[in-house]
Amino acid sequence: MSELEALPLETAGLFPNGFVRDSAAYIRSQQQPDGAIPWFQGGHADPWDHVEAAMGLAIAGELAAAEKAYQWLVDTQLEDGSWWAAYKDGAVENRERRESNFVAYVATGIWHYYLISGDSQCLSRFWPMVERAIEFVLGLQTKHGEIHWAVDAEGRPKEDALITGCSSIYKSLECAINIARRLGVSRPHWESGRFALSKALRTRPERFDRTWASKARFSMDWFYPVLCGAVSGDAARVRLQQRWDEFVVAGLGCRCVNDEPWVTVAESCELAMALLATGQRARAEAVFRGLHRWQDSDGGYWTGYVYPDDAVWPEEKTTWTVGAMLLAADALADLTPASGLFTAVRLLSESAQNTQGVHCLDQFELSGSQG
Repeated sequence: MSELEALPLETAGLFPNGFVRDSAAYIRSQQQPDGAIPWFQGGHADPWDHVEAAMGLAIAGELAAAEKAYQWLVDTQLEDGSWWAAYKDGAVENRERRESNFVAYVATGIWHYYLISGDSQCLSRFWPMVERAIEFVLGLQTKHGEIHWAVDAEGRPKEDALITGCSSIYKSLECAINIARRLGVSRPHWESGRFALSKALRTRPERFDRTWASKARFSMDWFYPVLCGAVSGDAARVRLQQRWDEFVVAGLGCRCVNDEPWVTVAESCELAMALLATGQRARAEAVFRGLHRWQDSDGGYWTGYVYPDDAVWPEEKTTWTVGAMLLAADALADLTPASGLFTAVRLLSESAQNTQGVHCLDQFELSGSQG
C-alpha cells in the first residue's frame, strides 16, 4: 500500500507518493559515518538542526539512523552539558559560543524518538545527556524568567534573550519534564523554570532584544510562541492573524523576514504546524501543499525561493528543511504517535511515572494559564 493510499480521505493529497521514503533517503544520504547530520554535504552540523533532521528520520521509520544521530550528540556533549555552535568533519568548527536553544532541543528530539519507538531502554540510555543539557540551559535563566541565548567561548553568559530561542526552549522543557516523569525522576526546578519562562514569553516583552535591534522582522518571532505552546487558544489565533499579511505570500508560503521577498520552506512548515495548533487546518494544508514544488529529484528540498527573480536561494538543500517537511507532514497526516508534539502541549501526569506507554497525557491550553 502506498503512503497516499494509507491516508484517510481528508489528508490524501498532502504530499506526493513516495514523499516520506524519498525525504528520509535524502537525510540519510547526508548523514556521516559518526552519526552527524550536516546541513548538506560539505557543510557544518549544529545541534538544533541536527535534531530536526533526526526527527525526520524517526518519522520515516529510520530508527537506527535516528538513534545513531542522537548517539553522536552523546559522544560530542561537553562536560557542562552543552555543545559548540557548529561541527564539521568530526571536529568543532565554531568555538565562539554555545547556544541555549541548541542545547535544549536534544530533549525534544529524544522525547519525539520515544513517542515513535516506545523504546524505554533508549530513553534511559539518553537520560544523562538530556539531564546535563537541561541543567546547563536553566543555569542561564534570569530572575525574570527569560533564558540567555548563549555563552561565549569562556562560558560567560551573553546576557540577552531571543523570543524564538526561548520559545523553542519552552517546548524542550515540556519534553524534558515528560522524559523525567516517564523515568520516575522528580525535577521540580525544571517545572518552575518552565513556568517562569512561560510568564516571560507572555507578559515580559521588555526582557527580549534588550541589547540589539528587535528581531520582530523575523517570522519565527511571530509564530514560534504559538508553535511551541507558550501562547495558545484565542490569543494564539489573534497573534497569527495580526501579522498574516506581513509574512505570508499567497500561493507561495511564509517569508523568513518581512522586508525581503524570500519565502522559506522550513518556516512555512513550522507556520503550518502553528496554524494546526490553533485549529486552522485549511490554512495549514494550503501552506504545506504548496511547498512540494521545491523538492528536487533526490528527495531534498531547496531552502528558499526569491519570488521576484523566480529563483531558489540559497542553492542549498538543507537536511533540516527536509526534517521540517516531515514534521509538518506528520502533524497534518498523523503518520506517527509523535504527530501532535508541535500542535498541543501535553505533559505526562505524575501518575504516569514508570508506566508503559504514554496514554495518560494531560493536555491543556496555556492562554492565560500558569504554564
